[in-house]
Amino acid sequence: MPTSPEERRAAILSMLDRATSVQVTQIAEAFGVSRVTVRADLDALARDGKLRRTHGGAVSLSKTLTVSVQERRINVNAEAKRSIARLAAPFVEDGDSVLVDSGTTALELVRAISGRAGVTVVTDDFTIADYVDRSAPSLDVITLGGSLRKGHRYTAGPLALRTLEMLHPDKAFVTPTSYVPGRGLMTNNQDMAELKRAFLACAERTFVLMDASKVSAPGLLWFGTLASAEAVIMDADPGDLVAADAAELGCRVIY
Repeated sequence: MPTSPEERRAAILSMLDRATSVQVTQIAEAFGVSRVTVRADLDALARDGKLRRTHGGAVSLSKTLTVSVQERRINVNAEAKRSIARLAAPFVEDGDSVLVDSGTTALELVRAISGRAGVTVVTDDFTIADYVDRSAPSLDVITLGGSLRKGHRYTAGPLALRTLEMLHPDKAFVTPTSYVPGRGLMTNNQDMAELKRAFLACAERTFVLMDASKVSAPGLLWFGTLASAEAVIMDADPGDLVAADAAELGCRVIY
C-alpha cells in the first residue's frame, strides 16, 4: 500500500489507466487515508495537468472524449468560489425552495447547503442536479428542462422559461458571466440572457453570486442590474466598483 504522497498519486494515476474515472471514497478506502488527503492528492494532480477533477473524484484526461466548459472551470478561482458559497449558505433555511443558476460558483453553494433539511433546489444545471442526486440525500431537485447547450451542461430556451413561469421559489441565486460597472450583469449567450433575466424576477428574495474576476470582464449581453437583487455576494470588490453601483441601486455588497 502506498504511504507517501508521491506513491499515492502515482497509484491514483495507475487506477485511472485502468478505469475512466475514480471517486474520492474509492481511493480513500483503497489506500486507508482520509477523504481530505485524497482531495489534496487529486487537486495536486489536477494542477499538474495529470487528471481532471470532477465533483466527488477525477477522470483520466487521456480517456475523456469531451470536457464541459463547467468541468474545465471547476478548479479556477476555487477558493474564491468556496468563500462566496460560505457567505451565501446562511441565507438558505431548512424547508426553503431555492433557485440556483448554472456554474461552478452555484455548485459550491449547493455543496455548502447539502446538509439542510427539506430544501428543494430548482436548477437548469445538470451537474448540480447530478450532485444533489448522488451526494445530497436531504435535498430535493427540480430541473427546468429545455434545450441543452452542448458542452455546458445546462438547459435554456422557451421550455425552461415556461417551467419557470409556474414557480415562485423562496430565494434565487444568480451567477453572471461578468459585471460591467455602470451597466450591470452580463452573459454571452442569448438564451441564457433571457433565462437569467427571468431568474432575477421570479423569487421572493434574490442574490447575485460572483467572484472578483467577473468585475469589468468581457460580457456581450446585458440581462439586469443589482436593483433586482437584495445583495451581491463576492470574495472581494476590486476598487469598490460594485459597491458604488450597489449603493445607488439599494443592493448590499457582502464579502
